[in-house]
Amino acid sequence: MAQQQQLTAHDRRMSALMNRTEGEPLYRTAGRRRAVVVAHIALTVGAVAAWLGTVVGESDWAVWVMLGLLLPWCVATGIINSATRGLLELRPRALDERQRAERDRVRARAHQVMTWLLLAAVVGTGLAGFSGADFKALVFQVMFCAFVTHWLMPLWVAGLTARDEPADEAGLFVDGVDG
Repeated sequence: MAQQQQLTAHDRRMSALMNRTEGEPLYRTAGRRRAVVVAHIALTVGAVAAWLGTVVGESDWAVWVMLGLLLPWCVATGIINSATRGLLELRPRALDERQRAERDRVRARAHQVMTWLLLAAVVGTGLAGFSGADFKALVFQVMFCAFVTHWLMPLWVAGLTARDEPADEAGLFVDGVDG
């Protein structure tokens, strides 16, 4: 109860937003959550490639691709946040002890995955540099991709590891007798 008294109006609004149930059919099962995470990763890859196309490739059409991917990317982000009940978006004081432990577990797993991805990026960039690729352009692109991946990895891990909601047990008991 003391924790509830510390919540600000913003905390209560965000908690209510993250715990809405209208979109539950989109993330009810583990398969659906995985599909949303995969779609989010694909949308992110497309948006990053489009942005790099505008910066490195100087392609004006890539701006329109990036803008076209923005709305579906935001929707997918919202679905993942709803599936995790705002695990990564809510302030610690708005989470219970179990949720704070889950957030720590998700962040630790994301850190482990990012460590291996960064090792692969270093090795790949090094090999490409030794083979004669334009090292400066390659480093910028790899570092930008690593930044975006580092930013989104906790969200992806949370979405992939979110557990199913407990089954509605209201129908199991009738008048206090196990039915």
